[in-house]
Amino acid sequence: MTDEMLEDPRITAMGLFVEAFTGVTARLNVQLAEHGLGNVDFEVLVRLARSPGGELRMTDLAAQTGLSTSGVTRVVDRLERDGLATRRACPTDRRGSFTVVTPAGVAKMHEVLPDHLALIDEWFTGRLSPEHLKTLLSGLRTIRDAVRPGATSGVADPSRTTETHRAA
Repeated sequence: MTDEMLEDPRITAMGLFVEAFTGVTARLNVQLAEHGLGNVDFEVLVRLARSPGGELRMTDLAAQTGLSTSGVTRVVDRLERDGLATRRACPTDRRGSFTVVTPAGVAKMHEVLPDHLALIDEWFTGRLSPEHLKTLLSGLRTIRDAVRPGATSGVADPSRTTETHRAA
């Protein structure tokens, strides 16, 4: 190993990405906890609420969140227990099921999102010019699509959302 390798801009890029992500996530997690939600619970609720009909197949939830099948099951169990989501059998596949956000889950999103969006703006998107944000979103999608190709499964028409508000 040479000193040149330690100074490689790829190491810097990865380090900055991790530091920025963990810093923003820590701030957001405090706010979510104030509303009785964990980060993963919130992630699942957002994905459900932003999906056509407020529902996703369990397999799509796993692909979009990066959770294992059992991990998704545990999250959905918690959300069901709290009345924020429910399961629905798939009419075309007896083995499959959908998770559906409930009216209480939608109400929880309406409760959480104003402060959540304010924090995102304060600590992330608001620190970037519109052009930088557009470039960042494009770059993140390129990376996401490579490392998690199923992350957008279940989205009926991704073009129906705006560039800055498309499902993560």
